Amino acid sequence: MATTFEVPLSPMPQRFLITLGDTEYQLTLTYRDAPEAGWILDIADVDGNTMIAGIPLVTGADLLEQYGYMGFAGALTVATDGDLDAAPTFHNLGTEAHLFFTVED
Repeated sequence: MATTFEVPLSPMPQRFLITLGDTEYQLTLTYRDAPEAGWILDIADVDGNTMIAGIPLVTGADLLEQYGYMGFAGALTVATDGDLDAAPTFHNLGTEAHLFFTVED
């Protein structure tokens, strides 16, 4: 059985500490206003040392899957209300577009 948590976000660039699984991380979300761009996620340790930079917030995939060797305790996914495949926009992040962390129990 899996347990899913929503990562609390708001529609603005942000940096915050969050515990995912048993590990605390610093997440940074920035918006790149360009064609084929959008919200980008960076993950760092609690001291701000970059672990992964430049993950696009896309739907339909585990954002951490290709980083399995780094030992993340679950999956990060993005879903948008109404249209699960719609990419998050600048204005709907955290309101209609959601970031979820899922841990297998």
